[in-house]
Amino acid sequence: MNPNTDRRTVLTLDAGGTNFVFTAIRSNKEIVKPITLPSRGDKLEKCIDTIEKGFREIMAGLDERAVAISFAFPGPSDYDTGIIGKLNNLPAFTGGIPLGPILEHRFGIPVFINNDGDLYAYGEALSGFLPDLNRRLHEAGIKKRFRNLMGITLGTGFGGGLVFNEELLSGDNSMAGEIWLLRNKLNPGTNAEEGVSIRAIQRVFAKLAGIPKNQCPSPKEIYEIARKERKGNTEAALEAFRQLGIVLGDTLGNLFTVFDGACVIGGGLSGAMSLIFPSMMKELNDRYTSYSGNEYPRLVQKVFNISTPEGMKQFLAWKKQDIPVPDTGESVSYYAQARLPIGLSSIGTSRAVALGAYAFALKKLDNT
Repeated sequence: MNPNTDRRTVLTLDAGGTNFVFTAIRSNKEIVKPITLPSRGDKLEKCIDTIEKGFREIMAGLDERAVAISFAFPGPSDYDTGIIGKLNNLPAFTGGIPLGPILEHRFGIPVFINNDGDLYAYGEALSGFLPDLNRRLHEAGIKKRFRNLMGITLGTGFGGGLVFNEELLSGDNSMAGEIWLLRNKLNPGTNAEEGVSIRAIQRVFAKLAGIPKNQCPSPKEIYEIARKERKGNTEAALEAFRQLGIVLGDTLGNLFTVFDGACVIGGGLSGAMSLIFPSMMKELNDRYTSYSGNEYPRLVQKVFNISTPEGMKQFLAWKKQDIPVPDTGESVSYYAQARLPIGLSSIGTSRAVALGAYAFALKKLDNT
């Protein structure tokens, strides 16, 4: 399966709490003009009818029949069976709704539903960050290639997905990559999402600026205050992003320990990563101290921020060493320092999710 050249057409959906955006993809390209409809997520029958209406309007504009429907939908859900659980932003879905089987019955084609974090990571692994990274390594004359990727999304929530050896890692309960439930380093009684999200930025800023939460600026405005592009409490703004970077760095450090792969960051807050990267990278490349007083790195791997030209240059300065094999006259070459890159999405979060949904459907069809 090569999503870039595959000629099969798949219908996709970007399911938000307010609007649903429908489109169709073939050969990793959008082949129709997207259609946006209100989600009507408070009424189950109306919401499902809206989903059907959107897909039928897209199908009417195609020159050939779609082979599948594939899209991201919020959890908790049993994605293998297509059953949706209780959702906060789409309250009509409560008590286990068989959305996948309903749509398969109405359209007569396979329906695949998955988590947006998983599909984001899959899209970046097959058609975005990972192939671009390996291209850069090839151009630099480095033979090392990366096949594992963590995809992280920062926004209203803190999402993620894991791709292992170019295969989406879902887990036995479709719950792999639920990184939002890891511990919050700065407030261990809460989960990581309380420190890595839009509400985290606003909570810290409001507290430090001494203003009520309902008067707090938007994250974009807080970002502009931090950069002195807008009037406000600059110190509070900078500290809000610094604390987010600490919690994010600690979470990624735990993930890098058990999942040895590259990392790409997307989502609405990724536009403020210039303010988040410093404290995040400090956390990742920090050191532990043993009870005997010895210091050692937190990670075996050294992590590089390749979102900047200087960071990419440092990452690509990766030299092989030749180790002689005794009594043979031969040597073995290897890259002595274990390295991991972390950077930003170049194709955009929404596009990565759509491409992930497309590739996920093709993979499922090929394996059926």
